[in-house]
Amino acid sequence: MGKDKKKKKKLQEPLDTTMSLGDHIEELRGRLILAIAGLLIGAGISLSFGTWIIKFIEKPYYKVFLTSEAKSETEEKEKTIKFIEDLFNNTRQKLADDPNTPNVGQETEEFVYKFCTEILVALSNDPNYTSISPSTSRISPARRLQILRPADGIISYIKIALMAGLILSSPWVFYQIWMFVAAGLYVHERKYVHTAVPFSAALFVTGALFFILIVAPLTLKFLVKFNEGVLDARSNFTFADYISFITMLMLIFGVAFQTPIAIFFLNRTGLVSIPALRKSRKFVLLGIFVVAAMATPPDVISQVTLGIPLYILFELGILLAVFSERRRKSKEKAA
Repeated sequence: MGKDKKKKKKLQEPLDTTMSLGDHIEELRGRLILAIAGLLIGAGISLSFGTWIIKFIEKPYYKVFLTSEAKSETEEKEKTIKFIEDLFNNTRQKLADDPNTPNVGQETEEFVYKFCTEILVALSNDPNYTSISPSTSRISPARRLQILRPADGIISYIKIALMAGLILSSPWVFYQIWMFVAAGLYVHERKYVHTAVPFSAALFVTGALFFILIVAPLTLKFLVKFNEGVLDARSNFTFADYISFITMLMLIFGVAFQTPIAIFFLNRTGLVSIPALRKSRKFVLLGIFVVAAMATPPDVISQVTLGIPLYILFELGILLAVFSERRRKSKEKAA
């Protein structure tokens, strides 16, 4: 009986009870070194695919502007064709109404109309005549991302490599983070850390890809329409600003998607109860949109596309906690 009590007491003791503050700092330093080493290795591998990664990150930008330019060029083409048709019809009507105009036969009218139509077709098929020939495969030079300072290109390239390296090495990086957290946990709580590592990495990657594939095109489209529709200003972005915008928000969304794991972990360690989580819904909802407003650019699209998934993830975290609690109780009853 005495041995069982000692064993139970031992299980309830922290993993590193004897660790001092200096030991914890040393543990943090060691984990940071390992995490940064993994990040740098991932960044080095990403550099080999740098061109492909840049095209992937630039895709939302060029998609927005190609759609915008194609639409404007199509409208310009239709206006030009209508102008030429109206010009031909008006001229023919004026000549018909003028008594001094020599008689023009039907064959001559058909020849002139056919000639004008052939000119329109030729201009429409000419890729160099961009005013009425919309291009779906290229963007005008004025719309391309610009580099204004000599070092902007290489600095942005490094940012891209680091972000891609973080995604690539996320399992290793999150493993080091959670192992540092484990140093302050009880022995029986360590199993939750090992469960959290793969889910943390998967959620981080999901959040980053969710932004680049879904949120970024919507945000850019809104910002461009606002700039050119409301402010009547041409949108010309620099390469450095665009890359900073994309990589920063990819990181924010990746971290924000850790919400379910954080809620699950807090509940399993006894820091937050499920009833308390349910009662705090309205305050959490308010806090989420405050955080979204502070973490994203000042446009409604970015804030909503971060706030709504965050609240859904909060509810998912509660569901995970409820499921885990029921499973634990069923095991206790079975035992």
